[in-house]
Formats: sequence, C-alpha cells, structure tokens
Amino acid sequence: MKVRKLRTPNRTTEGLQERLPDTPPSLDTFITRLPKVELHLHLEGSIRPETLRELAETKSWLRQRVGDWLSERERDAYRYGSFQNFLAAFALMALMLETPEDYALVTTRLIEWLAEQKVKYAEVTLSAGVILWKKQSVAAVFEAISSAADEAEHRLGVRVRWIFDAVRQFGAGHARQVLEWASRFRPRGVVAFGIGGDEARGPAALFADVYREARDQGLHVTAHAGETVGPESILSAVELLQAERIGHGLSLLRDPEVVALVRERRIPLEVCPSSNVATGLLARFEDHPLPKFLESGLTVTLNSDDPAMFGTSLEDEMFKAARSFALSRSQIVEICENSIRAAFLSEDDQARLSRELHAEAGAGA
Repeated sequence: MKVRKLRTPNRTTEGLQERLPDTPPSLDTFITRLPKVELHLHLEGSIRPETLRELAETKSWLRQRVGDWLSERERDAYRYGSFQNFLAAFALMALMLETPEDYALVTTRLIEWLAEQKVKYAEVTLSAGVILWKKQSVAAVFEAISSAADEAEHRLGVRVRWIFDAVRQFGAGHARQVLEWASRFRPRGVVAFGIGGDEARGPAALFADVYREARDQGLHVTAHAGETVGPESILSAVELLQAERIGHGLSLLRDPEVVALVRERRIPLEVCPSSNVATGLLARFEDHPLPKFLESGLTVTLNSDDPAMFGTSLEDEMFKAARSFALSRSQIVEICENSIRAAFLSEDDQARLSRELHAEAGAGA
C-alpha cells in the first residue's frame, strides 16, 4: 500500500485534574462549535464513571470494585505516577469488560459523548491484543461494537472507524494474531493496525515484517512512538515500520535529524497532552512541546487518548491547549484541519469535513 503524503497546513468533564485561567467566552464558544475529528482514542480508556456504574448494575462482583476504582482516581486527581502504573490501571479497566454486550454498551456511550463534543469522525482504537490476552472472542466483540457504532452513527451522525492495536511487549507472534483479525474485518470498517504498550520491552524492529504484511493487506499503519523512550523509537517507527502517523512523539525534539525526517515526510503527530501529564511523563500540561512542534513546521493533531482515565475529553484538550499556549483561532482551525487531512478517509470525505470546518469557523469568527 502506498503511504500517503499529507500537505503541510500553512465542557469540561468530571475529574479534571487542573484548573487554568478561564478562556474568553467567545473562544470557548468558537471551539465548542467547531466540527471535530479525533484520531487517537482508546475505547477501553473512554469509559466514564457513569458508564462504569451502568456496567456494574448487572455484576455484583464489580460494584465494589467500581467504587474503589473511582475513589482512587479522584484521590489521585487522575494521575498515575508512572507509565507502568497506568498500564496496570488500563489492564484492570479492560478486565471489567467481560462480554460483547459490555463492549457494545461502552461503544454506544462513547459515541454519545463524542456527539456532545461535535465530533463528526473518530478513529477508535480497539485493544484487540488485550482481548486475546483475556482469551475472549475478537470476532464476537467486534460484531458487538460494530453494530453499536452503526446504530449510533445513524442516530447521532458520528462516523467511527476502527484501529486494531497489538500489545508490543507481547511480541511479534501476538501482533501477527491481531493483524489477522484486523485484516479479516477490514471490509467492515477496520482502517488501520498499530502497536501500543511498553516501547522499551517491544521495540519497533520486532514488528517490521508484521507491518509490511499489514500494508500488503491494504491496512493503514500507525504506531505509538517516542512516548516513554527517546526519538530513536520514532525513527524506527518511521523507517522500519513506515508508520503513517505517530502516537504522542513526545521525545521528538531531542533529535533535530528525526524532526527533519518527520517534517519532510509530513507524518502527523497524534498529540495527547493530558495523557502525558497523567502518566507522569510531564509535570504540567504547559510543559508539552506542542507549540514547539508547531514552530518546527510539524503536522500536529490534538487528541484525548484515554479520556475517562485522564479526566479529559477532546473538547477539554482544545480548551486547555488554547489557554496554555495562547493559540489563536487560526491555529486551532489548523490543528482541526490537520486531523481531517491525517484521517484514513477518502479525499472526498476529507474535503467535505474540511468545508464543514471552515464554514463553521467563518461563521464563528
């Protein structure tokens, strides 16, 4: 599959861990009204407290655990102290999803939440590797979430496509199993294959053959890279895996040559600032290199990652970025446009979303 070249573009939720100075109301309204696209969003990390309680209604064993879970999140202000602590918390969250019906419920509630934020299109990552780890049926889960997404799209107008994610520390054989499922369901809305998890224990070099197979099978490819280790991980994701988008890329600026490579190839960065604070990789939201990414001519998209686990949302990330980095309206629109152009959509669909964005931005100016 030919890697696409992108052109270089010239409500706060429960548990929000920090309060920044108020955005001028006019800018709040401007951001709220914009049609949005989200590209880095994990289904299992999107389960809000009210949805957890809904899941627990029919599971007596889960009721106390949900209460403990929520108390712990509130006590820790949605911070985990380290990336390894976060991975353990994510695994526990995933274990609460026992049946395909559970997955269908959280899919419906996620899409309803996206609709509230005026998200028009989202590429949602399903941790298919975790489903295999739990010894559940990937086929049954995907049938459930696909049906739920179709119903929600018809009802709410939010279009969802899927990225199947492998757990990189489980190795290449595990990743190939995930790829087989992604390829099977490609005609049903799986648009990409990716890897996440522990970069240090699962370096990109292990997955070069798997990624080549994914591209040969017509799937797009993404990779978390430069989140917990240095820019060499980003370099490997670009050169060995031919990743079309980079998840996080937090360490990119440490190596000017890798910056130049990413810029030259116009590879979008899926930036998730609150995620990096919550997992202990940054001390503050304001420490994120997002403005330096923009100054360096990189293609930046803004995303929420595991929003319910971090006390945020896509809309919150936009509010906080606007306040923290004094983003102008044109910069906000540019970031939204980047997400449209980086989406694994046809050029016609991208053009339609772009027209909607600029029409609303013009009306809200």
